[in-house]
Amino acid sequence: MEKVRYGILKLGAQLEFVQMPQSHMYQLTALNHRLHKEIVKLTAANIPELPRLIAECDDLELIDTTIPRLTGLAYINQLEQAFASIEETSYPLVSLLTEIRALQAQLEQWYEDAEEDAG
Repeated sequence: MEKVRYGILKLGAQLEFVQMPQSHMYQLTALNHRLHKEIVKLTAANIPELPRLIAECDDLELIDTTIPRLTGLAYINQLEQAFASIEETSYPLVSLLTEIRALQAQLEQWYEDAEEDAG
């Protein structure tokens, strides 16, 4: 099975850890930067708060179990739902959703392949 990396995300004082396949971490990093760049252009009232990816690491041993640790697919699914619910009329949200959904599809395939390899 392919190695994983962890993305450390921060929103205010809250931390989240996202476990990604090592081969896809750069996509999460790029997506996070792009969403932060573009989110300020949105004019809708229901824009989700978006954590910043502040670091990556190979190993993670959490002592505090109250800090969320998500799989990459779970995180991207949440992100897709949050952005799909935005009622934007002034900015073409389609391109952002396309990028989110592209990574979502890649992760779905990766997890399917990992299950097949394990089984």
